[in-house]
Amino acid sequence: MRLLHTSDWHLGQSLHNFERAYEHQCFLDWLLDTLVAEQADGLLIAGDIFDSANPSAASQRQLYHFLRQARERLPHLNLVVVAGNHDSPGRLEAPGPLLEAHGTRVVGHVPRDAEGAIQVERLVLPLTGRGGAVEAWCLALPFLRPSDVPRIAEEGGDPYLGGIAELYRLALEQAKAQCEPGQAIVAMGHCHMVDGQMSNDSERRIVIGGTEMLPAGIFAPAIAYAALGHLHLAQSVGKQEHIRYCGSPIPLSFAETRYQHQVLRIDLEGGQLREVTPLFVPRAVDLLRVPVTPAPLDEVLAELAALELPERAPEAQPFLEVRVRLDGPEPGLRSRIEAALEGKPVRLAKIETSSAARGMSLDEAALSLDQLDQLKPDDIFKRLYQQKFGAEAPPEQLSAFAKLMLPGA
Repeated sequence: MRLLHTSDWHLGQSLHNFERAYEHQCFLDWLLDTLVAEQADGLLIAGDIFDSANPSAASQRQLYHFLRQARERLPHLNLVVVAGNHDSPGRLEAPGPLLEAHGTRVVGHVPRDAEGAIQVERLVLPLTGRGGAVEAWCLALPFLRPSDVPRIAEEGGDPYLGGIAELYRLALEQAKAQCEPGQAIVAMGHCHMVDGQMSNDSERRIVIGGTEMLPAGIFAPAIAYAALGHLHLAQSVGKQEHIRYCGSPIPLSFAETRYQHQVLRIDLEGGQLREVTPLFVPRAVDLLRVPVTPAPLDEVLAELAALELPERAPEAQPFLEVRVRLDGPEPGLRSRIEAALEGKPVRLAKIETSSAARGMSLDEAALSLDQLDQLKPDDIFKRLYQQKFGAEAPPEQLSAFAKLMLPGA
């Protein structure tokens, strides 16, 4: 059996106010062609389908159009979708009855019966081959909130992590009870595993404090493959090749410009994992950082003026992050950068400024509540200027700030 594993599409995402529907559509078109070329039996989408819990109508249409096309082009295809932490479980599941009629199964939340008991059997889905026979079972678990997991009486340890482990154990036991010889068990999850590498610019922490990080041991040896979502960098977990993040299909921030975005092809043979193969996603729109490391403004402007780029349609023009090192305020910074880029087929998305000056230590920066209460606005301005530029605020800057603070200014 052949499955493709993808996640973290973030449909509807914008990059510094630039819409990205064109890039997402290029990916979805590529994925459709890839499903056909690879003759896939199933597609596992491991959460964060949308960027927002309240996605736009356009991004919802993009998803449903893709699902319909995938089923039309591959009538035998198993489509399994689980919710991520960015998704609204209810919104994702709302069209479930219609989607299921066309071969797509969506799990947004942990189902419970009228008495509140978890309906584990609804989290264990059969995956059928081209002949219609069951060839594998999928533990389709969405992003789990503390209220989703069973309560355990175990002394010590974190009850949230213990509840997640217990839910996976219950789902696995359910799968084992239904599994016949030669059938594999795969798991899906949207979570942060211990030692997983994350992009702080675009990945939202699931639980404050880091207690959400799960150990690789949560996936028992009977699970042939674990298809994970949440982290945008494709990676295996705990040096175990069968526990994988496929990563996001497009770079979702400038911190991800060097990621090799991919979909993973999972080949199962009998009840075992035979091979995992990355299928690299073509990048429809480049993300550029100029310069590669922050530099003084004059150097940056010279590099921007020398920038040569091929002509492209507006929606395919690269996004640009300009990285400038400043020794003091530069009121005309944006206009000077825009002038250097005049006529170039590029979209200025972000200007990142930094200073070579040493910032204050934590001891120097820390203030008591009483001290904070005594600070005046100009005191705060002086401290921020010192912290950013490593020097005293000049008189003209203090004077301009004082004018801004005047009533009616």
